[in-house]
Amino acid sequence: MKKLFIAVAVLALSACSTLKSSSDFDPSVNFSQYKSFAWVEKNNGDAEYHLDGLMDQRVRTAIETQLSQKGISKVDKPEADLLINYITKVDKKINVDTFNSHFGYNPYYGPRWGLAGSMQTETIVREYEVGTLMVDLVDNKTGKLVWRGTIADTVREQSTPQERVETINHAIGSVMMNYPPKSGQ
Repeated sequence: MKKLFIAVAVLALSACSTLKSSSDFDPSVNFSQYKSFAWVEKNNGDAEYHLDGLMDQRVRTAIETQLSQKGISKVDKPEADLLINYITKVDKKINVDTFNSHFGYNPYYGPRWGLAGSMQTETIVREYEVGTLMVDLVDNKTGKLVWRGTIADTVREQSTPQERVETINHAIGSVMMNYPPKSGQ
């Protein structure tokens, strides 16, 4: 029973996420007017494009699923209320941790109490990557950006395609939770 409890605790902790999502929008826009969307056509010469073909399909499918659950349907570009685009970037970050350790014990009280032993300082430098995905919704009539959702997380390698799909769906679900914006936000 104890091993089962430990296994469940480990699974629960591994499900915790470090995703950081945020959104911004134009408060003068009535978001209930948007009922359809189309994708912005991709510029193949864009040097900032980081996703491979399969990952692009996963991101697009996740966004389309989220929008359709909100009652917004995909149509051809001329008939669309919203144009959708997403941008990705990966930044290298450095984390520096310094730990001070005091080893030893002095059993004697007095003016020198606690001075015996040794002090050791250890510094660990760790480089990691943070991936950011921005989802932009642009009013097709005015050409103005009306909503942007951003999500960032530490980049981790998933070993199976199913894990990659699950990660993308979770990330897009997290960022699209803020669309449409609630009045008073």
